[in-house]
Amino acid sequence: MNDKVLPAVMAFVNTRPLQALKNGMLVVMPLTIVGSLFLLLANLPFPGYGEWLESIGLSGVLNGGYIATFALLGIVACVAITYNYVRDQGYQALPPAMLSLGVMALLMPREVTNEDGVTIGNVLPLQWTGSQGMISGIIIALVVGLVYCWFLKKNITIKMPDGVPPNVATAFTSLIPSVVILAGAIVVYGVLGALNTTLLEALYTLLQAPIQGVADTFGGVIVIQLMAPLLWFFGIHGSSIVSGVLTPFLLANTADNQAILDSGQALTLANGGKIVTQQFLESMSFGGVGSTLALAICMLLFAKSAHFKMMGRLGGLPGVFNINEPLMFGVPVVMNPILGVPFIITPVVLGVLQYVCLYTGLVPLYTGVLAPWTTPPIIQGAVIAGWQGALMQAAGLIVAILIYMPFVRKADLIEYQNEQARHAEHEAEAAKKEAL
Repeated sequence: MNDKVLPAVMAFVNTRPLQALKNGMLVVMPLTIVGSLFLLLANLPFPGYGEWLESIGLSGVLNGGYIATFALLGIVACVAITYNYVRDQGYQALPPAMLSLGVMALLMPREVTNEDGVTIGNVLPLQWTGSQGMISGIIIALVVGLVYCWFLKKNITIKMPDGVPPNVATAFTSLIPSVVILAGAIVVYGVLGALNTTLLEALYTLLQAPIQGVADTFGGVIVIQLMAPLLWFFGIHGSSIVSGVLTPFLLANTADNQAILDSGQALTLANGGKIVTQQFLESMSFGGVGSTLALAICMLLFAKSAHFKMMGRLGGLPGVFNINEPLMFGVPVVMNPILGVPFIITPVVLGVLQYVCLYTGLVPLYTGVLAPWTTPPIIQGAVIAGWQGALMQAAGLIVAILIYMPFVRKADLIEYQNEQARHAEHEAEAAKKEAL
């Protein structure tokens, strides 16, 4: 693993496109939380609440907060990823970021059909600026960033005299690559227009929809739940890598579920509802990747060694808020052959449990409401899925504790014996010094 697998993984992780994707999606996440807050306020589960909001004219206002965030995720991701890609290479990043926005607008459908069957042109449909345009936005962002930086590296730019203000010089520097990129986008637009489609429609049909479908399967759950803990076990920050790759698809599934509700349909599997969403990835990770809050609880309840008792106290409170670095490196869990077993298998078991609960209807499918990743368990479940979600998380935490328990007791016994041996050694040395 150290000689063959990890170097290849790290080489992939450190590529500029993946770093730009990860950092760009970090810009998107606050929007989803803000949008979820407005969506939650517009749909509190109280009898007559929705009708009351409608009567005072606030229903549309609050839903507008959701639309202003989730319906722009594709465009925001496109701009943010381009910005990060170009900035990381040391160039002024705002001009190409704005260019990628224009390219995406050019390559998406620009007409909608209303409820009466009337087609309206010269508009940007929200479905394509949001979740359905997510993967296209990522691809456009990376292509624009790559081509733009290539021109600047080759010095194929308009160079201004030294006395020209920097902001003016930057504008002229971006002209040649911008013209070339936009011209290429126009060619793509014209060719696909002749085929009666657009780039965003084609990429959604050929790429995004199939990947979202694969992720939303039982097999996809197993793979998703294994990826982050396996990387973490070898000391690689698996959370950031996995979320950077999967977040676009899982957020798109989340937005698709909310779109079903917005259309007036029931959110069910029969109506196209998705099980594996952004909430699915986060809701059963108690204390962070590997559900290490269960590890902290086991150490608090059962540990005999001073080290494990201390780590249980130190890691417990951060674990409530899904921060597990103190445990990962303090116990440690990283490269620990005993604790690595429950650390890797617990997410898989909890993923299967969650999938079954959602598939069978014991817990309702997740809507567009997301909770901040630091939200404590059970509270988080209540926010995203009501009392059923809270009950599922409580049961899941108990399952996680039961999985960790025998491994923690074995690791603690070894640590306790080592501590006793060190203590006996110190006493022997002290007695020897006293005798001398």
